[in-house]
Amino acid sequence: MGFGLIRVVGKKMEFLQLNELHLKKYEDHYLKLKLIFERTVQLIDTYHPDEIAIEAPFYGKNVQSMLKLGRAQGVAMAAGLSREVPITEYSPKKIKMAITGNGNASKEQVAKMLQSLLKIKELPKNLDATDGLAAAVCHFYNLGKPVQGKSYTGWAAFVKQNPRKIN
Repeated sequence: MGFGLIRVVGKKMEFLQLNELHLKKYEDHYLKLKLIFERTVQLIDTYHPDEIAIEAPFYGKNVQSMLKLGRAQGVAMAAGLSREVPITEYSPKKIKMAITGNGNASKEQVAKMLQSLLKIKELPKNLDATDGLAAAVCHFYNLGKPVQGKSYTGWAAFVKQNPRKIN
């Protein structure tokens, strides 16, 4: 799971952190979900973000991978909601378009553009971290614009906007 943090000062963004949570060494999927939740809460408690931007689930050919990714995203969202931090989701295409101007850009193109925009000295080998940072930068570019992604301010808003997801 990649994540990136920026600080917005006035109308400018400043790079804070770019990293990822390494989960491949764990076999148990439920343990991975627990670690995602805990790390997300830890980041929130450390940096006190005003908002969280997350990449929305995308459709792929491997259904199992999609389910695992959706669960991971849900757990990260739950961590934010547990701290009452508003969450906005952006589609992968919208994120790529915001960063590079091309909704079909490669991970490498997005990473290089982020490196240039935020003056990042060295990019990580694994580009999952830049995916997280790209979501944050996309959100910065969309501040003040009508939100086309989904946005939740707490559990009540999530339940109201997603009645079919609640049993």
